[in-house]
Amino acid sequence: MIKITNAEVFGWDAAIRGMRNPMNSWNKSDSFLCNVECDECPERGNHCQRHNYLDYVVGDNDLTLMKKLVKAGSDHAKFMRMINVTMDVTAPVYWWSEYDTYKVGTVANSCSKMHKLASKEFTFDDFSHEHLNDDVIEKPFKDIINCLNFFRDLYNQNHDKDDWWQMIQLLPSSYNQKRTVQLNYAVLRNIYHARRNHKLDEWRDFCSWVESLPYAELITLGGNDNGKD
Repeated sequence: MIKITNAEVFGWDAAIRGMRNPMNSWNKSDSFLCNVECDECPERGNHCQRHNYLDYVVGDNDLTLMKKLVKAGSDHAKFMRMINVTMDVTAPVYWWSEYDTYKVGTVANSCSKMHKLASKEFTFDDFSHEHLNDDVIEKPFKDIINCLNFFRDLYNQNHDKDDWWQMIQLLPSSYNQKRTVQLNYAVLRNIYHARRNHKLDEWRDFCSWVESLPYAELITLGGNDNGKD
């Protein structure tokens, strides 16, 4: 299970200005900040990709150059590092352990297991369990949750660190944790091409979500070119 909420995408204006600095081609830029409601916009259904993420429209000239630079490789596509994405992600610990591979260009603030693990009763919905069969849920998984709640109650009564350790070390990796994450289009491009066919549902769902971002073709396309304006 993975849930992504409160996504924001920003930094387009600075990214495009910087992209055009090497060739001093700012006069060819045709992107603009949009102040028109989508229902009233003549570009609706055309190249405008505001969606729910941004009020910025990337023009055809700029988008063509962006694609050339992306195809030319990450050294040429530095502008991708300036297109920022923030979001809240709730996912199981086993997924977060793989996400933590991506350390460069990312920031994350997580809900704390250290401080808040015992703040609420454990329930089935605190865990990703969609692939567990009925026999597993009925016996061992239910027993684990009952055991976690047993030590949670003890810990809340006496604050004995030994009871806290029982929770921490018994906690399954399917426990869902929420983090607020910041990354950028360059990082998302690395993630997308490395993880889109991963065996974990969470990675495939994450990559499908990436495809919904504005101008997602900058993330999803491949190839080599020698991007020049």
